[in-house]
Amino acid sequence: MAWLAALKARARALKADAVALYYAARHPRTPWYAKVFVVAIVAYALSPIDLIPDFIPVLGFVDEIILLPFAIALAVKMIPRDVMAECRVRASQQLLRASRIGRVGAAVIVLFWLALIVLAAMWAHSIFAYESKRELLTEEHAHHRSP
Repeated sequence: MAWLAALKARARALKADAVALYYAARHPRTPWYAKVFVVAIVAYALSPIDLIPDFIPVLGFVDEIILLPFAIALAVKMIPRDVMAECRVRASQQLLRASRIGRVGAAVIVLFWLALIVLAAMWAHSIFAYESKRELLTEEHAHHRSP
């Protein structure tokens, strides 16, 4: 299980580096070739077209699991250390704010879906209650007419 904890820690570090790369790409002291490489990484990560298609079992996720982290690590090495350190500080501050905002956003979304479920249940109840009342009235009316 120690490898799982190490993997989670590495994933958190990559996430922080990805945010730091965003700031580094906008930093005036970042070399132009590093900026171009960062844009290429982001474009590839967000692109629906993969080097290895995801529908190929196991191999389909190699680019997400191996190539993207490798590209992020390479981009970090292209950026001057002091610039990357400054951008990592900004990224950690942003991630703390985003974490709080993310929790509030998640709560709002859950409440929204619960409200929709309640409204759908009320609507369904009113429709089916009306239908069953109409059927009862129709049966009673037919019962009174027949001799």
